[in-house]
Amino acid sequence: MSEKKQSSIMSQEMTKVISLCRRRGFIFQSSEIYGGLESCYDYGPLGVELKNNVKRFWWNAMVRDHENIVGLDAAILMHPRVWEASGHVEHFTDPMVDCKVCKHRFRSDMVEGDKCPDCGGQLTEARQFNLMFKTQMGAVTDDAYEVYLRPETAQGIYVNFLNILNSSRQKVPFGIAQIGKAFRNEITPRNFTFRTREFEQAEMQFFVKPGTDKEWFEYWKEQRMNWYYKLGIRKEKLAFHQHDKDELAHYAADAYDVQYEFSFGWKELEGIHNRTDYDLKKHQEFSKKNQSYFDDQTRERYIPYIIETSAGVDRTVLTILMDAYEEQQLEDDVRIVLHLSPAIAPYKAAIFPLVKRDGMPEMARKITDELKKRYMVFYDDGGAVGRRYRRQDEAGTPFCITVDSQSLEDQTVTIRDRDSMQQIRISVDQVAEWLNEKVTA
Repeated sequence: MSEKKQSSIMSQEMTKVISLCRRRGFIFQSSEIYGGLESCYDYGPLGVELKNNVKRFWWNAMVRDHENIVGLDAAILMHPRVWEASGHVEHFTDPMVDCKVCKHRFRSDMVEGDKCPDCGGQLTEARQFNLMFKTQMGAVTDDAYEVYLRPETAQGIYVNFLNILNSSRQKVPFGIAQIGKAFRNEITPRNFTFRTREFEQAEMQFFVKPGTDKEWFEYWKEQRMNWYYKLGIRKEKLAFHQHDKDELAHYAADAYDVQYEFSFGWKELEGIHNRTDYDLKKHQEFSKKNQSYFDDQTRERYIPYIIETSAGVDRTVLTILMDAYEEQQLEDDVRIVLHLSPAIAPYKAAIFPLVKRDGMPEMARKITDELKKRYMVFYDDGGAVGRRYRRQDEAGTPFCITVDSQSLEDQTVTIRDRDSMQQIRISVDQVAEWLNEKVTA
């Protein structure tokens, strides 16, 4: 299904966010000049800054703020036996049906009855469809063997458990964090960047002593929900959903989703799972390598349980954009504004000379050069200042700094707050410190 057709069935709110993303350079459809590639997207200048800021915000919360969590960047291509051990080769499937008339494909658990939701045609019987992308490794096709683009980043952590345990001098309980790309050949990708075939995950696997897993599970549930609050997402739009027996994965003793109330319903942002010792036991069985841990304090040997936190970076970015989007009816027009937290906004400030003469551009440039040593900022001298404000409102820039005629007289500037549209005046030599306080608050 094309992005255009997708947009037609999306909510009005989603359609407006998609339009803003394209207009302001947050997100574009991949390969657009060739008609686009379904469910694949490119992040533009503002989008890549926002996404990087979200990843940095996650990395700081997980790795820098915890002495017992270390990082990893595992390869996308892994030995095929990894996916046999994990169960992906056998079990990573969705039930699929085809329309006999329009040939569209659907997950059978997402359609009602035996009629096509697009054209009303008859659907085929359901069959299982493996979601992993296959490719071949080797210089000559005849000598190549099949490998997979990883469908999740977690397995790269599990197979490096002993490497990291032995090299980092960590002791249980400890965690391994990773941000990276994953690939799933989704039958029905939908809702813009919410469900795509190429996506980025931010995962942390926390290794604990059996018997302490429930305590750590509750700890990480609280930590992860608080992280979304700190991103500035509205609390009333967030909730936990516990998996019932029918939803629970075969490896999990317990599982909760952090959900957000989108215009298309409550949907998962992140999963917190008690994976028990399933993963390390499976890799021990298939690799014949001992994955146990020896506790030199208690003199016990055991295979650790794993508490997993698995977040979708692209879903988080989409959530931030949708949660921040607002149309405000003013006296003379409608203002579109993104209420992004200063901590993750692509640009922390925009600097304007009121007019392009009388030394104002030179002073504004000097302020820009000073601020960009620490932050991404934007210099703009094009058009009326009101229009410049509106452009930055749509970009989510929290503060606009204007150099005017008074600035040349007393070395002060005006700073406009995006959300309140109120202005204050401060000395030029206080701008950097003022902005730093706002961004790090």
